[in-house]
Amino acid sequence: MKAISYHAYGGPEVLEYGDVRDPKVGPDAVLVKVRAAAVNPVDYKAREGYLDGALDAVFPVIPGWDVAGVVVQPGAAVPEFAVGDEVIGYVREDFLSRGTLAEYVAAPVRTLARKPRNLTFEEAAGLPLAGLTAYQVLTKALAVTEGDVVLVHAAAGGVGSFAVQLARHAGARVIGTASERNHDYLRELGAEPVAYGEGLAGRVHALAPEGVDAAFDTVGGDALRASADLLAPGGRLASVADGSVIALGGQYCFVRPDAADLHRLTELAEQDVLTVNVHETFPLERAAEAYGLSEEGRTRGKIVVTVDWGEDGGS
Repeated sequence: MKAISYHAYGGPEVLEYGDVRDPKVGPDAVLVKVRAAAVNPVDYKAREGYLDGALDAVFPVIPGWDVAGVVVQPGAAVPEFAVGDEVIGYVREDFLSRGTLAEYVAAPVRTLARKPRNLTFEEAAGLPLAGLTAYQVLTKALAVTEGDVVLVHAAAGGVGSFAVQLARHAGARVIGTASERNHDYLRELGAEPVAYGEGLAGRVHALAPEGVDAAFDTVGGDALRASADLLAPGGRLASVADGSVIALGGQYCFVRPDAADLHRLTELAEQDVLTVNVHETFPLERAAEAYGLSEEGRTRGKIVVTVDWGEDGGS
């Protein structure tokens, strides 16, 4: 099959497009014909070796953990899905090798859920990792409930935009940080925007003089430290970007595959609670360009790689 892969850690230049070995389908896995796969910042961090202390790399590595596609072969121990089912997945295993930027991926069933019927494959591919991150942090780490004031950093990004929508659905008031060009977008999502940079704490304090009940950090550094100072008494703090959050009394969160949580995201998307903003799409052979754009860190929403099956479509 065709795929994007790399044989050693490095920058975008190590990515190659070409033939790789077809995946084998274990008893607890599902062979998915990939229609679209989203790009995430963690992908290039893994490619550059930053996750080497936690995940072994079995080269060549196919990058990518997000997928939307069609089941072509369920494993022997998988009654949950049948040939032709449209699915989404956060296909993360305990090693780097069998990613989603390929024509096919063998996905463990624990990583999959039914694709939202009202989303395109491109939109659906942008939901799993970022959506699960936002959902698990808001519902489990921060336990956001009705009436809370929630601060979300990088609120126009992939994770941040889902966090805004989910917090609003829970009945919270949301303050979101973003560059000024994205402030109207945040208002559309239901957040009160504030600009990044010097004076951030003062701007948030002006909107929430008594402090925020929960702060969701996706940036780290100064943004995280400012968040800790902005908490109301009893306020909760979580970060997906900076482990020093623990020393500040908060939680460090790393998203995990969870079929039940992913199914809940499908339900919320079908109820129009969640929308997916696709910033730009690239064909599989141009995935290196997609990663280059992602690494600039200025996108709104998701960057998605698509696999062209021609008139064959999802069959």
